[in-house]
Amino acid sequence: MKSKELPKKYKSNEAEMKWGEFWESKGVHKYDPTVPREKTFVVDTPPPTVSGSLHVGHVFSYTQTDVLTRFQRMRGKNIFYPMGWDDNGLPTERRVQGLYGVRCNPNLPYNEKWEGKILNKKKKEEEEISRKNFLEVCQKQTAEDEKKYEKLWRHLGLSLDWNQAYETINDHCRKVSQLSFLDLQKKNLVMTKESPTMWDTTFQTAVAQAEVEEREKGGHFHDIRFAVEDGSDFVISTTRPELLGACVAVVAHPEDERYKHLFGKMALTPLFNVRVPIMPAEHADKEKGSGILMVCTFGDIHDVEFWKAKGLPLRQIIEKEGTIGAIEYGSSKFPSEQPEKANEVSKQLAGLYVKQARKKVVEFLSEEGSCVAGKGVALVGEPKPTQQFAKHYEKGDHPLEYISTRQWFVKVLDYKKELIEQGKKIKWHPETMFKRYEQWVDGLNQDWCISRQRFFGVPFPVWYPLDGNGRPDFESPLYATKEQLPVDPLVEVPLGYSEDQRGKPNGFMGDPDVMDTWATSSMTPQISSHWGSDDERHNKLFPADLRPQAHEIIRTWAFYTITKSWMHGKEVPWKNIAISGWVVDPHKRK
Repeated sequence: MKSKELPKKYKSNEAEMKWGEFWESKGVHKYDPTVPREKTFVVDTPPPTVSGSLHVGHVFSYTQTDVLTRFQRMRGKNIFYPMGWDDNGLPTERRVQGLYGVRCNPNLPYNEKWEGKILNKKKKEEEEISRKNFLEVCQKQTAEDEKKYEKLWRHLGLSLDWNQAYETINDHCRKVSQLSFLDLQKKNLVMTKESPTMWDTTFQTAVAQAEVEEREKGGHFHDIRFAVEDGSDFVISTTRPELLGACVAVVAHPEDERYKHLFGKMALTPLFNVRVPIMPAEHADKEKGSGILMVCTFGDIHDVEFWKAKGLPLRQIIEKEGTIGAIEYGSSKFPSEQPEKANEVSKQLAGLYVKQARKKVVEFLSEEGSCVAGKGVALVGEPKPTQQFAKHYEKGDHPLEYISTRQWFVKVLDYKKELIEQGKKIKWHPETMFKRYEQWVDGLNQDWCISRQRFFGVPFPVWYPLDGNGRPDFESPLYATKEQLPVDPLVEVPLGYSEDQRGKPNGFMGDPDVMDTWATSSMTPQISSHWGSDDERHNKLFPADLRPQAHEIIRTWAFYTITKSWMHGKEVPWKNIAISGWVVDPHKRK
């Protein structure tokens, strides 16, 4: 038999196309559902955010997974190796807004004639479109992006089963995500409440602790003189003088001899002349600034915790847009010993962004007569430069604010011990990465906020009854049934109601929020296994054998997936988790 000669020059493009088509035609990578579970190797593949392009980090980490999978296939294993597209959430909204020059206004009616067109250059002003128009253009763009992305991934030659592909916004994924929410609700593991929540003023949405990163920035300590009701005074140090109008207490460390004599007395704030208690607090740092500080609603997590613990009043002055609200002093909520003077200041601050308000307050404090007694200057000396860390949403540009809003939370704080134990049941590769998971869980100080004030996401399967005055009863939610899923409460109606009752007294309203994208991505093992709809398939694919993922999302994807699997069935989602690193440049940048 005459052997075929090898070509003198290897042509990679031709070879890749030839073998890719051959593998596809022969079903080499196709999962066989008839093979027993013990002879099957299941991969919980990371669903990339669809951005239209690959980078070397993708190639690096997904190639590692492919090598492991091919090895198992060579050993004779039946392979379940899907691909998913993480296409719902803020990244898609931002991409669509930039490409089409639009933004969603849910109060606008649907325009059947509107056609979204990609712009050649950025608009000076974004066009407002209805929620339905916005969702349609998001769907259209993600479908186009996914085709391009699949072509790129196929070109890489990964041994995926493309018949098992999914998108996190499709009907199947929305049903699994909503079913997860309803299961947690039945188990009393989710709750809705009005609470101080980390808020991104740019995107105007709540964010979860795991989506937050600390960034160093320059600031200034401002020494400000407060009066005491007995005629004495003291000086506080703050980097946020714009929160003076939100001050509800002044605190110092219980063992700080300089201020012990003040505990139990009342102070008066400059500019606004509000009486606030002087109290001991363990979180006060004797070495930081002057050692005595304001408690405001809200400057940071310490303010939130102390406010809750002591039952202090809520005086929130920062709006969701990141501006100072129009506050009227002289009311029970915003009392003042001199309301006319306080309102003069308040009127000039209303509508200013935080940085602008900070500058304006410092100007006021520098004026003669700004002290409570009306004589002297409240600002002591010049502001002192300092470096500090501020919390930012990982996709945002401005520091986060704590704003009291109604959100949905998954109760994780009560189960930190159990979630650490679940992590121990999984084999971590490398083993040292378990420590990162354990430290994250141990350091949690907030429940998982899963609601987002956005549009292109999985809706909450929830409505609220309205009373005779049209006010929602948030304590008596109306939940969808399993048979109604997937459901959009802003389009569909709860059982026992009709569409003409929407928004009317004694009628109902749909929950306007969508779920955090991680609330759906945390269900990728169950999405692949068809949890809740196909028990036979689920038992063959769950738990998975391997979860490959990057190290920086241990606190999100790994933690949330372990959490959901434990809460739903007291199980681990996978037997092994393989953590990859980053490809960085000479400056150690990703």
